[in-house]
Amino acid sequence: MSFTDDLEPVAEPIWEAILDHPMVAQLGEGTLDEEPFKYWVRQDYVYLIEYSRVFALGAANAPDLERMGTFAELLDATINTEMDLHREYAAEFGISEADLEATDPSPTTRAYTDFLVRVAATGTFGDLVAALLPCMWGFNETGKRLAASGTPDHEQYAAWVKMYSGEEFTELSEWCKGLMDDVAADASAAERERYTDLFRTSARYEYRFWDAAWRQEEWSV
Repeated sequence: MSFTDDLEPVAEPIWEAILDHPMVAQLGEGTLDEEPFKYWVRQDYVYLIEYSRVFALGAANAPDLERMGTFAELLDATINTEMDLHREYAAEFGISEADLEATDPSPTTRAYTDFLVRVAATGTFGDLVAALLPCMWGFNETGKRLAASGTPDHEQYAAWVKMYSGEEFTELSEWCKGLMDDVAADASAAERERYTDLFRTSARYEYRFWDAAWRQEEWSV
């Protein structure tokens, strides 16, 4: 069995909890009120900025040129393509680029991105991959499972499901799972346990990111 096979029992209850969350369930049904989703779009823009830093650190810490190049390509694609697409998508909800740039990270966004960047900056390359994996794997699972129940009538929600269930994002998810398996293949038992803990923490933050949007979380003081 691969290491990501071993991660399945850790991941599955969290993926199921995400699918059962009213934010995600209503997104898939096309019945979700747009206000929490607009909140999610704004916070995801903030997330993408810090996500790009993780890719930059991945390129810096990669053990070989091939992986260095892949992380450099992901960094370029995120900054120069995905963020432009995100701005266009946000505009469909009446969210301007200025609105996106003015977004303050929520407590959950701050905690999640600080965790990712800290792991990427201070941990090993394997630590970085383990912390990164739940974002790709989790969104792909969410998209595919929502798509299996049918496409929502809401045009923008349907586009979201199509993107994250689509072939391109599925390939990205499978690449990251394969990278995790490669890194873990030569890892010690202690390293594999650490990878599992990092993976679990990031996956839990994936759930909390949805929940924070549902609650439109703000700082209490």
